[in-house]
Amino acid sequence: MLSAAVFVSGGGTNLQALIDRIAVGTLPGVRIAFVLSSRRGAFAEQRAAAAGIPVEHAVRSEFPTQEACDAHVLGLLERHSVGLVVLAGFLSCLGPAVVAAYRGRILNVHPALLPKHGGEGMYGIRPHRAVLAAGEKTTGATVHFVDEAYDHGPIVLQKRVRVRPDDTPESLQARVMARAEQKILPEAVRLFAEGRLPYPPATASRRRRTP
Repeated sequence: MLSAAVFVSGGGTNLQALIDRIAVGTLPGVRIAFVLSSRRGAFAEQRAAAAGIPVEHAVRSEFPTQEACDAHVLGLLERHSVGLVVLAGFLSCLGPAVVAAYRGRILNVHPALLPKHGGEGMYGIRPHRAVLAAGEKTTGATVHFVDEAYDHGPIVLQKRVRVRPDDTPESLQARVMARAEQKILPEAVRLFAEGRLPYPPATASRRRRTP
């Protein structure tokens, strides 16, 4: 059984996608050991509580240094015997100690087709605004392994979504979330649990893409 920790900061829609897949049996061999929130009172906490999943916190402003925050997070991961960390709308940067300890075992979902529209500050509605400002015809979502840089680690899954002429950032965000993020994040977790996501993954030319 793979014990996963899901890190969140907001509404938790991608967390809910994982909870739902586990509930219906399409993520066999996976359990969510706990949910970690970087913001107290985030709605994702209610989703976790409704599913009977423990909630922990790591609010950066409550620690004197990044190192102290990292030590807290690593302690939680060890206590819960976590084998995979899933960043599902986590808006706080992981420190180098956490990345080093879990290298090849941290997955992040980003609401754009990396390497486009990624990097520091590109979260929430901002990637969708950038896609529309650039006149992109397609966008989508990416799941990648996490390294020390924002949205930079090796890509393992991507799914495309068409940009419509009448799209607003909000409508595009909702469609990318429903048709891409919530599809490929559970799929990446499933592949990891089955031992089918080696680190480092296949080269870009062999990268998995969903239709």
